[in-house]
Amino acid sequence: MVKLNPHRFFDPDTTVRRIAAELYDTVKDMPIISPHGHVDPKLFADNRPFPNPAQLFIIPDHYVFRMLYSQGIPPAILGVPTVDGSATETDPRKIWQVLADHWYLFAGTPSGIWLSHELYEVFQVSCELNSDNAQKIYDELQEKLNSSEYLPRALFDSFNIEVLSTTDAAEDDLQAHQEIRKSGWQGNVVPSFRPDSVTDIARPDWLMSIQKLSLIIGKEITRYSDLVDALKYRRKYFIENGAKATDQGVLSPYAHLLSEDAAETIFQRALNREQTSADEEAFIAHMLMKMAEMSVEDGLVMQIHPGVLRNHNRIIFNKHGLDKGCDIPIQTEYTKNMQEFLNRFGNELNLTVILFTLDETVYSRELAPLAGHYPALKLGPAWWFNDSIEGMTRFRETITETAGFYNTVGFNDDTRAFPSIPARHDVARRVDANFLAGKVARHIISKSDAETIIRALTYDLVKKAYKF
Repeated sequence: MVKLNPHRFFDPDTTVRRIAAELYDTVKDMPIISPHGHVDPKLFADNRPFPNPAQLFIIPDHYVFRMLYSQGIPPAILGVPTVDGSATETDPRKIWQVLADHWYLFAGTPSGIWLSHELYEVFQVSCELNSDNAQKIYDELQEKLNSSEYLPRALFDSFNIEVLSTTDAAEDDLQAHQEIRKSGWQGNVVPSFRPDSVTDIARPDWLMSIQKLSLIIGKEITRYSDLVDALKYRRKYFIENGAKATDQGVLSPYAHLLSEDAAETIFQRALNREQTSADEEAFIAHMLMKMAEMSVEDGLVMQIHPGVLRNHNRIIFNKHGLDKGCDIPIQTEYTKNMQEFLNRFGNELNLTVILFTLDETVYSRELAPLAGHYPALKLGPAWWFNDSIEGMTRFRETITETAGFYNTVGFNDDTRAFPSIPARHDVARRVDANFLAGKVARHIISKSDAETIIRALTYDLVKKAYKF
């Protein structure tokens, strides 16, 4: 059996390394709270065996096939579904062999670290993956996937997950969540309310989503006020099903409240697909304000994820659809763009707004000063492309002196790849332990302070921020 170094990711300086290991030991076995992610709740409703290693490790994980595509390997070769149903590779052994043949590509990357943890810690694979032993390891994994201890619910329990939040569209019926609760299983899987499909009028599927929302509320949405009422109604339904947070992915953090008449005018143009790019920008900025208003009323935590130009590679998008590894970070500005939002909502003591970014250049210049002042604003962790050893370290280095530790909200894994959850949380715990150990070694904080902080970063802050 392959054994990973127990002191991996810690500083080579022996003093820092020793303190980091001691801090990590205090939190390594703490429960996982996963407040934001994209695992399909149907996994736990059905609780069926994962079909095969390719379906588990490769096909749903855009981090994996993104790297392979960068080396000229088409997603179809990896079994990634196509929009039109055209042929893709269906032999999971061939897909697995492609990963093994290109395993070297993942050296030093977060994906390589996560996959190694999954293979050698979670599935206890007996030897290191390579081209020659790929099929042997495939058989080893398949045998385990066929056993009861590797069913989704069993893994959930073995991962020591206290709560797992999914991400669900406003028009989702939440049937899988209801089936989980009715089953009697004690795993805590809750939805998060994502309204983008009906609030972002720029989306090509916006009209279809509005029609779906109309069907699920039993009333045709023909006016802007109908949309607002529908969103309030659905938020209440999500809360009844355990939701604690909303989640909005926007290109820009710009927020601005329109008059009701102006919002109605834009909404009508959108219904006729006659809106302009200025309309699109104004409407989503307005809906950020409205969603904050609703959160003040109903208590849902508000998550905002700006700064991603989605589906940059239109060829891949047209062939394979959304979330296929071709989203690219862009530069963002927060101080001016969010001034109206924060002046209206940033001082609310009963509101929590968690802000994520992919633009590291704003950590110390804008985000840390903003979060270090406005009571409602908290900083989400280093996210997506920054969810890495160096990315998380840079995050702590650039925001801590201004925002402190307690204006952050711990860690989230933001994953579709369910078995990577313990790997991702383990990396975060190790990185935070190492960062704090450096502070202790330099006598910036005491060891006892570091022990309190590492627990807060691992568990307390996320539990408090998301009201679990």
